[in-house]
Amino acid sequence: MANLEAYQEYQRIEDFEEDSPPGEEDLLVHVPEGLKDSWHHIKNLDNFFTRIYHFHQKNGFSCMMLSEFFELVQFLFVVTFTTFLFNCVEYDVLFANRAVNHTGPGQNPLDRNKVSLPDAILPSQQCTERIQENSWILFLLIMAAIFWIYRLVKVFCNTLSYWEIRQFYIKALKIRMDDLCNFTWQEVQDRLISLQREQQMCIHKKELTELDIYHRILRFKNYMVAMVNKSLLPVQLQLPLLGNLVFLTQGLKYNFELILFWGPGSLFQNKWNLHPKYKRAGNRLELAQKLSRVILLMGLANLLLCPFILVWQVLYAFFSYTEVIRREPGSLGARRWSLYGRLYLRHFNELDHELHGRLGRGYKPTSKYMNSFSSPLLAVLAKNVAFFSGSVLAVLIALTVYDEDVLTVQHILTAITVLGVVVTVTRSFIPDEHMVWCPEQLLQCVLAHIHYMPDHWRGTANKSETRDEVAQLLQYKAVFILEELLSPIVTPFILIFILRNRSLEIIDFFRNFTVEVVGVGDICSFAQMDIRRHGNPMWMSEGQTEASVYQQAENGKTELSLMHFTIKNPRWQPPQESSVFISHLKEKVHHDAQTGPPAQLLLSEAPLCASLLSNDSASAPDNLLASVLAHPVLTASGLPGRDRRFLPPSTAASAAASVLASLSGSQLPHAGRSRSHVHLASTNPDGPMYRSDRTFIDRNSPLSMSASDSRVHNTPLLTEFASAEMSLHAIYMHEVHQQSALPQRASGQWQNLVPMKDLNTTTGAHAVSLSMPTPLRLGGWTEEEEEDEGEEEINSGSTPKEDAKSSC
Repeated sequence: MANLEAYQEYQRIEDFEEDSPPGEEDLLVHVPEGLKDSWHHIKNLDNFFTRIYHFHQKNGFSCMMLSEFFELVQFLFVVTFTTFLFNCVEYDVLFANRAVNHTGPGQNPLDRNKVSLPDAILPSQQCTERIQENSWILFLLIMAAIFWIYRLVKVFCNTLSYWEIRQFYIKALKIRMDDLCNFTWQEVQDRLISLQREQQMCIHKKELTELDIYHRILRFKNYMVAMVNKSLLPVQLQLPLLGNLVFLTQGLKYNFELILFWGPGSLFQNKWNLHPKYKRAGNRLELAQKLSRVILLMGLANLLLCPFILVWQVLYAFFSYTEVIRREPGSLGARRWSLYGRLYLRHFNELDHELHGRLGRGYKPTSKYMNSFSSPLLAVLAKNVAFFSGSVLAVLIALTVYDEDVLTVQHILTAITVLGVVVTVTRSFIPDEHMVWCPEQLLQCVLAHIHYMPDHWRGTANKSETRDEVAQLLQYKAVFILEELLSPIVTPFILIFILRNRSLEIIDFFRNFTVEVVGVGDICSFAQMDIRRHGNPMWMSEGQTEASVYQQAENGKTELSLMHFTIKNPRWQPPQESSVFISHLKEKVHHDAQTGPPAQLLLSEAPLCASLLSNDSASAPDNLLASVLAHPVLTASGLPGRDRRFLPPSTAASAAASVLASLSGSQLPHAGRSRSHVHLASTNPDGPMYRSDRTFIDRNSPLSMSASDSRVHNTPLLTEFASAEMSLHAIYMHEVHQQSALPQRASGQWQNLVPMKDLNTTTGAHAVSLSMPTPLRLGGWTEEEEEDEGEEEINSGSTPKEDAKSSC
């Protein structure tokens, strides 16, 4: 009887093939009482964790379902209202091209010449007849109805699914819906990891790590980031007259994901496993031909649906942006991060909200850098066009103020609107007369937040070529709208004529850079942030990596991603190779800090640096970053400073090293101690890499943080400190990379890229080490960006405090 009761405490998993690796068919999983009908053995953990993340980011069940409901209503409104405008309005009457007989009992004779809206609207019966007589309209309405019903079913399924997620938050994670907005994602993630120890959501791994959860949520996005990083996706187009352009839209990105990840004929047999045949090199040519046919069929399908998608894009853009353009014509001249920029600048294992926050901090300095360029000839033309247009506009406005009947004159309101748009647009081309020209400092501020910058940008910040490449990352909103409108036309040709030609390279990429992780499934090997396998010796990985040029992530993507993930997830225990790299970096920081300016001097200059960077309300993390960015400028300019005449010339690298070292209270490891046994501050769950248990800054300083403060998890202040710390690391690592790259450039040891080919990525110590490739322009970068959620927004904002990092 006791054995029977013990047996009832266990439940055999029958459908193990959903989430279990082969060979674990007889695995028994303990299910705690009270949770048997809940969330043990989740069949699709990718979908489950993704929904948990989206549920948190979209502020709960009510907000999500209300948004989806209004999306249905919005689609229905666009279709209905457009059909009404095309078939139920008599425009000859509306435009007074045809007289309307108003005679009748009770009609005021003075109103006979006035046209009202009901006069221009056809009766419902006549309207219905016109719709029925137009077969083209009927066909479009049927297609729209089918799509709307599909969306309705999907919303219903999402409602059921997210109701379960709501119950999971309340019952399993113990988070009430009223308190959801008060929890950060890191706190939700910590509760997920703790819950895994109590009940096995993942049946073949006892404990989940932060990296496991990130891999589940970002499995396909990490592949996209890696393919952009290795210049595999055809998003750079070389066009006659226009030159090198970057073209990546929502529709093109959707087609890439449909072909590669989850559509019919995709490379993945389910959400977490690459099809076994793509892991073997023997039939790579046959698989490439099959993929080429899939791409061809997808391109033809896009070509067939092009008219319908184009009509929808035009209508949606018209209803979405017309009012905004009329109210704020200058909004078309504002900028937003492009989809390509979001993929290129995205770290491996960086969630949407982390990316959005980082790019939001970098928005103002990048915009100021772009606006610092001006064309003198264009400025002269803009001033004169603005003068003439403004003069005519002023007269028309004065006349309408004197007598409002002027508005009844034909096209007078149109003229006022057009002239207002012309004045607003032309003034955007007139540079600010108070602007200071300092592109190198602005670009350094940009680098502090976006973390990635090609080598050839260094020293060429004042070149128009560099500005054009930055514009590919931060594009005009008008360009974004135009690209989305052209997307239905351009996408089929990119798929048929460009992507098909890269079928073999894509097959080789997925075979060479896919690894199987226990408890996770198949992931992109770059997402492991493995220094030995994908490190770049020119990015402080020398002696620690065995990667060839083909295996290396470009532009330090592996190293910077590892640092970003370690700082954002301080409880994460890095693997051995990653721990060695972090320890080596920490040693070098302390070594370089000894030759740099004292941290006390840098911190004492923080208020002055913040004022130089135009930030009147800088916070403590901003002051840390501002002191590093401005100190080399202060020393070079000869501005007075405390004991500066006794200090050696400093660089951004030495200044960053001093500040980073000041954040650490731990001692360097002994020289004779093995690196494999070095205790890393980054594994301390109480804070970022260099945070100590004591006060690391003078208590009288505005940057002071006590030990008790440093142990408060996930507060906004700690988040800002973590972002500032990563910015300092980005500056420091880029400076060290530049220093190590100079001897290589002088000796002419650069070599060409290794082409995409069949490669055994499990190379050992005997792997051949190749030199770093010649850096390319942005259009041909061999390196790596939506929201998914925030990508459709036309506005990209930033916090007010970022003024500190946007001017000299």
